[in-house]
Amino acid sequence: MQLSENALKALRARYLLKDEKGRVAETPEEMMRRVARHVAAAERFYGEDAPAWEERFYGLLAGLRFLPNSPALMNAGRSLGQLAACFVLPVEDSMESIFGTLKNAALILQSGGGTGFSFSHLRPKSDLVRSTMGVASGPVSFMKIYNTATNVIKQGGARRGANMGVLRVDHPDILDFIKAKREAGELTNFNISVAVTDAFMTALRKDGLYELINPRTKEPVKKVRAKDVFDGIVACAWETGDPGLVFIDVINRANPTPKLGRIESTNPCGEQPLLPNEACVLGSLNLSKYVLSGSAPKADYGSLGEDVSAAVRFLDDAIDVNHYPMPEVETMHKGNRKTGLGVMGWADMLILLGIQYDSREAFALARKLMKFINETAHAASALLAEKRGPFPNFRDSIWNRPGARPLRNATLTTVAPTGTISLIADCSSGIEPIFKIAYKRLVLDTELFDVNKYFVSIARERGFYSDQLMQKVIKKGMLKGIREVPEDVKKIFRTAHEIAPEDHIEMQASFQRHCDNAVSKTINLPREATKADVAKAYLFAYDKGCKGITVFRSGTKKKGTLVKLTEFTNLADLVD
Repeated sequence: MQLSENALKALRARYLLKDEKGRVAETPEEMMRRVARHVAAAERFYGEDAPAWEERFYGLLAGLRFLPNSPALMNAGRSLGQLAACFVLPVEDSMESIFGTLKNAALILQSGGGTGFSFSHLRPKSDLVRSTMGVASGPVSFMKIYNTATNVIKQGGARRGANMGVLRVDHPDILDFIKAKREAGELTNFNISVAVTDAFMTALRKDGLYELINPRTKEPVKKVRAKDVFDGIVACAWETGDPGLVFIDVINRANPTPKLGRIESTNPCGEQPLLPNEACVLGSLNLSKYVLSGSAPKADYGSLGEDVSAAVRFLDDAIDVNHYPMPEVETMHKGNRKTGLGVMGWADMLILLGIQYDSREAFALARKLMKFINETAHAASALLAEKRGPFPNFRDSIWNRPGARPLRNATLTTVAPTGTISLIADCSSGIEPIFKIAYKRLVLDTELFDVNKYFVSIARERGFYSDQLMQKVIKKGMLKGIREVPEDVKKIFRTAHEIAPEDHIEMQASFQRHCDNAVSKTINLPREATKADVAKAYLFAYDKGCKGITVFRSGTKKKGTLVKLTEFTNLADLVD
């Protein structure tokens, strides 16, 4: 294995097995072997050659071409055995449900998973509580309890708690929810998102009113101006980065099993919409490994296709060998067998191909590449279904239509942020542009310093490398204004804050077009961006068909809060 020094630091800190004295007790190769062996054991259930598939999976992992989400790397082959990163749990309007879900969330967080909740079923603040003749405290008060509980749970000894809190835009407490993270130190273990409906967006465009609905009575309580609520969302997002938006009706139009219920929430980073009590195992392909070098570099679709098929099998096997924290989740996950195969190293691939990130050529390649991955993944799932049977809920799914091949999995593709697995793979994270040419970040209290290896290589090859140049690059973090660097090189090394918000969104939409689940992407805004810029980004994302959006204005969130962003030192603590 060819691992960077930063990858080794992250592995030693968080992934490699340790003895009772806290000393590292396995090598990275042994970790990859442990994961491959544990997952390939599922092949025996179907009469397949498990050792042969162990070798295939090991090659994928050790070659850093594909890595599963962090819980799989940490827990495979160990007594905990919990391999999924993403969970959504139901929160119903009773003390029994609220605190029963909190108990279940604790088990999931402890095992390394991240949890999403919709608090939309909880009665609003000051509403009647008949059993005590008192009044309700509202969803935000219970979110604070969940947040406090998360503080005392150290995930698997290596991961801090990560939660998503969602509230529908038509809940009477929506304004309290929007403002919930304005004060420093509030809900630090939560990302929050407003579940925005098509009806709200229509009212907003017409500058009209919409109804707030009491979830207890299902009756309207009043009408409010959509723009007033939208302006409140925009103001808080401009100030703090929260809340984000999830376009809940857009998500449910792609719900593969609508007869089982509506999707109400996502995992902590927003890329995985799930039904209540549902889980998902994620994995990502390292696109920097699929570039054929030469005078005219091009994407290696042949190798990529082979690895997509193997990765789909890996993720399906992971469902069978997973140790679930509760039976309800096992039933749902094995009923739909959702997987989320995504990508990382996208910015690296573009650099290797000589393509500018914010260009029509890049957007077109994103659509072509993700379409290829999605179609190849579906074909691989159909082949598995022929041998192993379709997912149990297939009959009532959207995939059960005349002439269609049955699928083994209700969903196949997701684009995740890939916080620490991209660090292990030594590639750019998810589909994000490079954040800086050189920067520092913190992984479990270990400071890591990154310098873009491709820039250094090109600078040496083209003859403009010097120690003085590197000092300038390290100081600025970007190439803009550095005269020694040729303009064509500056174009392919454009950093996140040099890219216009609409181009960030265009890239997200390009990948979303051919993705079953959703796409995690930060829309970076400069510090001088206005609230109108945030509003424009939200509307553009909805019009482009995105399933959600997170904006972040530079310099507006304090260190220590839970964020989805590549520039923050605690990114590596997020669920991958």
